[in-house]
Amino acid sequence: MAHIAWLGKKSPFCGNVTYGLSTTEALRRRGHQTSFIHFDNPGSPASSTTSLLANDPDVSLPYLVKSQVYTIPSPRAQRELRESLERLRPDLVHASLTLSPLDFRLPELCQQLGVPLVATFHPAFDAGLRNLTAGTQQLTYQLYAPALARYDRVIVFSELQADVLARLGVSEDRLAVIPNGVDQQLWAPPCSMPAAPRTDAIRCQVEERLGKERIFLYMGRVSTEKNVEALLKAWKLVNPPGCRLVIVGDGPLRSTLQNAHANNSVIWWGYESDLETRVALMQAAEVFVLPSLVEGLSLALLEAMASGCACVATDAGADGEVLADGAGIVLSTQGVTTQLRTLLPVLRDQPVLTAELGQRARQRVMERYTLNRNIDALEQLYRGLLVTPVAA
Repeated sequence: MAHIAWLGKKSPFCGNVTYGLSTTEALRRRGHQTSFIHFDNPGSPASSTTSLLANDPDVSLPYLVKSQVYTIPSPRAQRELRESLERLRPDLVHASLTLSPLDFRLPELCQQLGVPLVATFHPAFDAGLRNLTAGTQQLTYQLYAPALARYDRVIVFSELQADVLARLGVSEDRLAVIPNGVDQQLWAPPCSMPAAPRTDAIRCQVEERLGKERIFLYMGRVSTEKNVEALLKAWKLVNPPGCRLVIVGDGPLRSTLQNAHANNSVIWWGYESDLETRVALMQAAEVFVLPSLVEGLSLALLEAMASGCACVATDAGADGEVLADGAGIVLSTQGVTTQLRTLLPVLRDQPVLTAELGQRARQRVMERYTLNRNIDALEQLYRGLLVTPVAA
């Protein structure tokens, strides 16, 4: 079994935190040793204390600024990262890239230490460059491509994303397409889950707060790239009777949108930190809507599919690929409000259709996007690097 040093974030508002923590826990269950290295304790240039603990498998690196988008490390963070890797002596380093200057220094550091280096590249994208936000994301890919070409392997979530990086100069033999995976036993329709007092109690609390109406759900950041406003505008225009739209999440646009779209048919749930409550919300929903302008591969979408929700998402990132061929309804990133204005009444009037879409979504996850499949692919990639070192 291998010792994996995993670099990532532990911020609850970071899209890759669920990916990193669920993956490292799954690797531990399979007998691998994992050490989680993350930006967690604010630092300053004047500070001289170290964040490393001799017997702690998790290492906290100091930072100056940390946001949803990027991290600015403390000047001493690179030294502490090197010291932590020298102390831990992992067989392999896996970086869930945090959009930090350290991402560009990792290849040289790991080469000096003689440790294989893997990156998971998360930034959202829209290969079609159909809007300004997509163009901004493309700049991130252009900035990162030269550094990614020096990693031993770069994990992406779809062939489309791999094509974007290949066009920017990352060698195809260094790219590995490994989609996100979800725990299909945790994220499952309520009828397929065993009875448990706490779980049943949480489900009852959620249902009591939501009421008896049919639930349409959005779960994620409330920010520009997620395009929640387009969904809210369409909902206001249609105002489907007997239905409620539930917005679960927080972000920079929440206050503005909540003030502009406050009515009885919209529930602003806010950020939900409790995992079992998030599961219960997915199970209560009939339809999950993700109107993003750019994406990578949305974990929330996969969780909704595994939970048996009828899923509607734009073709941003890999999400359209996930729902293709009947596993859900795929929208263009252009004119989302207009498309949803037409679609929402259909979903309201056709419960048989939504039930069928929910079954197909669950089946698609079971076939392609389970956590076990994800870990199997990771282990295969790790074994290849540890047995046959990659030439620089």
